[in-house]
Amino acid sequence: MSVGATRRRLLACSTALSLAACGGPAVRTELPGEPPAAQKPGQKPTSPAQKRGGAYYKDDGPAAEIPVDLDSIPDAEPRAEPLHRAANRPYVVLGKSYVPHTTLRPHQQRGIASWYGKKFHGQKTSIGETYDMFSMTAAHPTLALPSYVKVTNTNNGRSVVVRVTDRGPFLAERIIDLSYAAAHRLGYVNSGSAPVEVLSLLPGDATGLTYAQIKPPAPPAVKPAAARDDRDEIEDLARKLAAEDSPAPPSAGAASAQRGVFLQLGAFSSADNAESLRSHFARELDWLNEGIHVNAGGGIHRVHIGPYPSRADAEKAAEKIRLAFGQKPAIVTR
Repeated sequence: MSVGATRRRLLACSTALSLAACGGPAVRTELPGEPPAAQKPGQKPTSPAQKRGGAYYKDDGPAAEIPVDLDSIPDAEPRAEPLHRAANRPYVVLGKSYVPHTTLRPHQQRGIASWYGKKFHGQKTSIGETYDMFSMTAAHPTLALPSYVKVTNTNNGRSVVVRVTDRGPFLAERIIDLSYAAAHRLGYVNSGSAPVEVLSLLPGDATGLTYAQIKPPAPPAVKPAAARDDRDEIEDLARKLAAEDSPAPPSAGAASAQRGVFLQLGAFSSADNAESLRSHFARELDWLNEGIHVNAGGGIHRVHIGPYPSRADAEKAAEKIRLAFGQKPAIVTR
């Protein structure tokens, strides 16, 4: 090939590089905020929220198939329903005590919201219902379950009304976890989190400006002298946890009968809540080699990881959990 012919070929290749990679297939790279490429005839529409860019926690994220009508999913409609008594009992997670509301009451809060998706889709929530990432629901550490809140993204002014059915998030800087659908409506599925305002809503109250008290079904009658409130229960729970150095009577089952060094993720008076947290952390801490199980004794259901060969091994695992969640689980021996 002559020098002139070679130069002409190189010039042609350079000119066509961005279109066909010099004879190879064309490459399409979408920039942030750029509209998706035109769909082929007959191709199923997809949501731009399907893009992945590391904004989701670990392997969580949107499902493989996103409903095309995601924007048309209606807000939750506040309605009168009985509160779930077991899900509203005091509990401790990663050393922090939580006292859930036992009545619907005024609540206004500002902070960071996150969302949870496919990793929890189809799993049981704290009230026993199945989590649907395409419904308007949320998880909150202390709001009465179930209840309703209006959540506003303070960055863009968008709002949604969601039904609170689950506990969490347990990261220190998060105040509420929204479903994928709700986070999509608020416009932060790609970023993973957003600053929000949370305002409680009661049945028949569309504005959140007025409130009423709706109490859960009354427990069996007790004498006034035996009446207790939430603080009494959480104080009892704290006292029992303070005595953790004394081995707790094991619950039935081979795992709970083990002895050794363990990490304690949480403690509940409700067995259902303990099992819900166990399932939650089993998904979140899927890198663990040790099992997560519930150890019951003295009226308390403790969520434990282990056993570990030594306290040093438990310390290493506890530090990894601290880096992921901002709080370090207690080390116990039984």
